[in-house]
Amino acid sequence: MNTGPDMDRDQALALLRWYAEVGVDEAVTTDPVDRFAIQPQPVAPQAVAPPSAVPVLPPVQKAVVAPAPIAHDSEVRAAAAAANTHDELITAIHAFDGCPLKRMATTTCIFDGNPQARIMVIGEAPGGEEDRQGKPFVGPAGQLLDKMLAAIGLDRSTVYITNTLYWRPPGNRTPTPEEIALCLPFLERQVALIAPAVLLYTGGTAAKAMLNRSEGITRLRGRWFSLERNGREPIPAMAMFHPAYLLRRPELKRDAWRDLLAIRAKIDELQIQTGATRQGS
Repeated sequence: MNTGPDMDRDQALALLRWYAEVGVDEAVTTDPVDRFAIQPQPVAPQAVAPPSAVPVLPPVQKAVVAPAPIAHDSEVRAAAAAANTHDELITAIHAFDGCPLKRMATTTCIFDGNPQARIMVIGEAPGGEEDRQGKPFVGPAGQLLDKMLAAIGLDRSTVYITNTLYWRPPGNRTPTPEEIALCLPFLERQVALIAPAVLLYTGGTAAKAMLNRSEGITRLRGRWFSLERNGREPIPAMAMFHPAYLLRRPELKRDAWRDLLAIRAKIDELQIQTGATRQGS
């Protein structure tokens, strides 16, 4: 191969490819260097300062971050009970600082939909998109929920949507029992003020929290329960798969469709008005 100044383009490319194949990928000088012929230069020892000359630095003080105050159950129940209207309850939840999750969340995510609706949907906790927008079920799972509701003639103007927690757990982890217990008095007050005719629990976290049961969602879903209220008619409630779970397990959508049909039948049986404005309660 001609490697002189008269080398053509194809020969130059072939030479470069050969260099790359044998591991030559850097040009330092125009002439080769015999590294074995180079004598190493002695390194002069560096002077070490005597111990007395070494400055002594003060110890680094670590910043102490005070833990977030955790409210007692009696405080939360008092704050929830003091709310006599839905607007007052929303204000109380925004002002509540007793849940450590609030310090790590971007927003307080309380509800979406129609406070006058007769159908109430309770999910688990805000995810990333919900934390940014401040509304429950607005991410991919929320889009699937919208389709599920539309399949039985409902939408966000005819339902009220909330979660068991109002602040996103880090990394979308499952809420702890302590975190659920902190928010539960507010959620119970939400149910009392909305006074829905039918409750839908999406996912095991909401179902177990509201029903006070230990079974998983696979055993709870598709069954009607009654949420007892002081001196008032019990509210029929059904547990169903969370839309996020259905996105991971699409083969379970057949069971979810059966649950939706049962919900539609219950709405028809109770003759629930599903317009944008409540027709009596």
